[in-house]
Amino acid sequence: MKKIVLPLLAVAVILISCKKEKIEDKKSIADNLKSYTIEQIMDNESIFGGSFSPDNSKLLVTSNRSGIFNMYTVPTVGGDYEALTKSDSSSVFGISYFPNDERILFRMDNNGDEVYHIYLRDTIGNYKELTPDKGARASFYGWSHDGNSFFYGYNKRDARLTDIYEMDINTLKPKLIYKNDDAYAFGGISNDKRYMALSKAITTNDSDLFIYSFGDNSLTKVNKKQSANSASDFTPDSKSLLYTTDDGSEFAYLMKYAIDDGSHEKVMEKDWDIWGSFFTHDGKYQITSVNNDAKTDVEVVEVATGNKVDFPTFEAGDVSNISFSRDGTKARFYVAGSNTPSNLYAYDMASKEYTKLSDVLNKDINPDDMVTAEVIRYKSFDDLEIPAIYYKPHQASAENKVPALVWVHGGPGGQSRQNFSALIQYLVNHGYAVLAVNNRGSSGYGKTFFQMDDLNHGEKDLQDCVEGKNWLAQQPEINGDRIGIIGGSYGGFMTMAALTFKPEEFDVGVNIFGVTNWIRTVRSIPPWWESFKEALYKEIGDPYSADSVRLKKISPLFHTENVTKPLMVLQGAKDPRVLQVESDEIVAGVRKNGVPVEYVLFEDEGHGFVKKENQIEAYGKILTFLDTYLGQDEPIKE
Repeated sequence: MKKIVLPLLAVAVILISCKKEKIEDKKSIADNLKSYTIEQIMDNESIFGGSFSPDNSKLLVTSNRSGIFNMYTVPTVGGDYEALTKSDSSSVFGISYFPNDERILFRMDNNGDEVYHIYLRDTIGNYKELTPDKGARASFYGWSHDGNSFFYGYNKRDARLTDIYEMDINTLKPKLIYKNDDAYAFGGISNDKRYMALSKAITTNDSDLFIYSFGDNSLTKVNKKQSANSASDFTPDSKSLLYTTDDGSEFAYLMKYAIDDGSHEKVMEKDWDIWGSFFTHDGKYQITSVNNDAKTDVEVVEVATGNKVDFPTFEAGDVSNISFSRDGTKARFYVAGSNTPSNLYAYDMASKEYTKLSDVLNKDINPDDMVTAEVIRYKSFDDLEIPAIYYKPHQASAENKVPALVWVHGGPGGQSRQNFSALIQYLVNHGYAVLAVNNRGSSGYGKTFFQMDDLNHGEKDLQDCVEGKNWLAQQPEINGDRIGIIGGSYGGFMTMAALTFKPEEFDVGVNIFGVTNWIRTVRSIPPWWESFKEALYKEIGDPYSADSVRLKKISPLFHTENVTKPLMVLQGAKDPRVLQVESDEIVAGVRKNGVPVEYVLFEDEGHGFVKKENQIEAYGKILTFLDTYLGQDEPIKE
């Protein structure tokens, strides 16, 4: 092929031309930008899951197209969705088809209380509750390799201890296979059912891993140091266990432990955390997920050759969440980005042809009106580099400055990611820039960064958020006099901490089911968190020790007299993690100051709002609140 060489001047002209085109394109979008109602934004569909039917003709998915999550099937060649459930109260979440027939497993709780029960739907549409004990919580763990049974966790014996059961698919009778008196976490069962992986959390980053032998009831420790993260999968021959660890490294890599001789081998390492790696049912492919700068990279390798399997690429987003049929001939995956919700695809491994099975973005919405997030980094007070995800409104410019929000993720230890958020897109569409900060203590940026806020919440991590506000104020398109803070759960705590301990920094706060009294919250964690309770204490503090003094000091509830800026609080009455009383009391305390406070309580929601009707009400009220106390009808012009 003949090589074409362009003069330097020609290259410069091309680059300038391209840059000019991009600026003109953005200006065109801003000039023609449509403002969407919350009903339009929330009319997007949310789909997840995707279990293949035994003949690969259908996928079982969960969707909120009815306004609440229900189970549906969709043909893998494309076509109409068939509703299998029509609940209008508690959400229904599909688990899986049975391996060899079209019976289905699904789960439900009571409007967000997280006390899940497992149910069966037979082939003619009848339902049976498989875990009926009142107040007991069940978790599906997976099918046996031979397809004759499934494993699940169940805490009916003791609310703190999740025992491990096996249920035969023909008799539907449960069998206790491991009495979990030491509150281990389940990590998988080998194909030959001889071994089980268990873990015990030491900190929120580290665990001890064990191999339990069903033959002699022995328990063998896998990791030599306090650096194991989690079990990933047993190898198809049942001779080894894959697990992740960050021993000697900032990021987690993949190790293989040989059960017979106890040897260890590093099998994969990336520049970011490997989240996990597992094999397809037929053992032909290995699927590995990597947390790449707040975005998930998925790699599929053919085990026999070690060759990477190339999946299709899409301009609109990245391929993620890949899963295979039991025979390995079909796959399904999702394509998503920060500017578009996740769409489901079916893929034929032989022909390499794919079929789009969903179109979740509301037809009323022009995709160009949604904003693509940008990863940025800024320096905090101590020069620590803080990663963040920036959503800049199309209409924002130096001539048209807009108000902004610092968005804080849940956790502690969570991560703001390059995913689609209907609430963020709604706020950005209406002229609010959003900076989703990953303050110190966030996951995904190395274990040192992750542990920086241990026993230090509401202090240096809060200052990182303040520096995020300062970064926003320096951007030419931002009105630095109008910057608020918003977040849910831990992010809600950070919102309250900002208004309480840094009362002059932010102009408003939106607290979505946020912790306000750490002593009560940590003491009232759900009983099924027993397996990592001590690890949680090591990060947050032990409320039954001298740590309670510090926990009270950083709890906004005891310092409400400092709040001077408008506050909005949203809460679910069924929330088992952050109890309603947390929000009740913070609202009462701040109202004593004569500060504007709006309180939105949903009787039928838990830790996160999942019903569209409630989402529409909540998000619509958030925008109204912001428009009242932070925004303005027209962008400020210089």
